[in-house]
Amino acid sequence: MKKLLALPVLLVAVVLVLGLSGGCSSPIPNRNPVGEPFPSIVAEPLDAESDEDRIRIPEDFAGKPLLLLVGYVQDTQFDIDRWLFGALDADLAVELREIPAARGMGARLASGFIDGGMRRGIPKAEWGAVATTYGATAETIAEVTGTERPRNARVLLIDGSGVIRWFHDQGFSAGTLIALREALAGL
Repeated sequence: MKKLLALPVLLVAVVLVLGLSGGCSSPIPNRNPVGEPFPSIVAEPLDAESDEDRIRIPEDFAGKPLLLLVGYVQDTQFDIDRWLFGALDADLAVELREIPAARGMGARLASGFIDGGMRRGIPKAEWGAVATTYGATAETIAEVTGTERPRNARVLLIDGSGVIRWFHDQGFSAGTLIALREALAGL
């Protein structure tokens, strides 16, 4: 009887470890995608109640600039929070979305657990600004930016026609925030 209970517990532990670590996904070399169109993806905001609440990026933001803060691992949250504080303090005139991009099959299997953890750590009023991606969708984003040094956020400024106009993956700094503000003013 103990063996029968041990198997499900072991399976859940393996799924959680794979889900939280990004699975067995290999690192993708970092690259600068400025000038390229952002691929069409569908992401699910934490406040979504049905499939109809999913967002299409960049289509749902056509005609206005969009700032994406992409994270591939949980440890990216520190860098994303610095970008969020900076962008809000600078009062940037831009739509802003945080995009957790969990790669690998384990992450996909643990998506409900991962989303629940994010909901517990984020005020409900902000759930709509966090839109999760898993599996193939997360992999699509990873191919655009690369995943080396995954603790650094990928910061993408997308213009109203869906083209990436500014990109940074070296960690937050005040000088880089000024460069982002200048790029935004040029759109």
